[in-house]
Amino acid sequence: MDKKVLLRQTSCAICGRNDHAKEIYPSNFEPTALNRSVFSARRLPDGIRYRIVKCRDCGLVRSDPVAEDGLTAQLYTESSFDYDAELKNIIATYGRYLRHLEKIGVKKGSLLEIGCGNGFLLEEALAQGYVCVHGVEPSQEAVSRANDRVRAKIVNGLMRPGLFKENYFDVICMFQVLDHISDPGALLKECYRILKPKGLVLCLNHNVEAFSARLLKSRSPIIDIEHTYLFSPRTQRRIFQKNNFTVRQVAAAYNRYSLLYFFRLLPLPAPAKNKLLGLLQKSGLAGVNLILPLGNMFIVAEKPSKG
Repeated sequence: MDKKVLLRQTSCAICGRNDHAKEIYPSNFEPTALNRSVFSARRLPDGIRYRIVKCRDCGLVRSDPVAEDGLTAQLYTESSFDYDAELKNIIATYGRYLRHLEKIGVKKGSLLEIGCGNGFLLEEALAQGYVCVHGVEPSQEAVSRANDRVRAKIVNGLMRPGLFKENYFDVICMFQVLDHISDPGALLKECYRILKPKGLVLCLNHNVEAFSARLLKSRSPIIDIEHTYLFSPRTQRRIFQKNNFTVRQVAAAYNRYSLLYFFRLLPLPAPAKNKLLGLLQKSGLAGVNLILPLGNMFIVAEKPSKG
């Protein structure tokens, strides 16, 4: 990318302030780092980041400044879909948390997934008994690879006001999405509008206060140029409450990973990591699966009934 990258200042999505934050990690990115591969899901961690700051009032962590929204939208549109090898484990993890909503009294009517990739969770939702499903996904490649059963139900673009009518959905899901959103408050307001009363939002994303994040610090895979905001259980709860949701549950999430993917996440120098991954594949252990709490959390929030 040869042209100059324009950066914009960010504000705390909870407090609204842009002048009361402390720097945690300095920026280390170059404009050439802003390319489609960097904004593709589940790429190898590369340690590239904007300047990372933390709000002195509420503790919300964010990137500041970041690239203009138009460039970011373009990069997500052009991003690749290249995690087929791990797809069964992703479906197992996300499907488990979707089934978890049954314990909270979910109505299996209409479901929306924001950032739905190739629609694999939409297929899982239908298998779990949801009546109708819809998705929104910016990656053109991901949508092109969706199953015929759900492709027509996916909007290829960014989530925006007016895509769906008011009080329409029983469930809205976001898996590893909220961290990437430039204005999470605006997104949650729109989710509130299109949810039915007593409708649920299920959100799974990184926990910036998880043990792994605190241990690895700037070397953690979540300290990444894709992430505009990084939440803790407390700040996650606060931003949902700020946008009128009733928080039903916030807890650590357990993900199913292959041993190969687990080692891909380790913050090792590239030559050493590539050698290790090669040895793992030769050993025949690469496909062994683990279920671990590796720094993610989930939240279930409800739109209150009217009156």
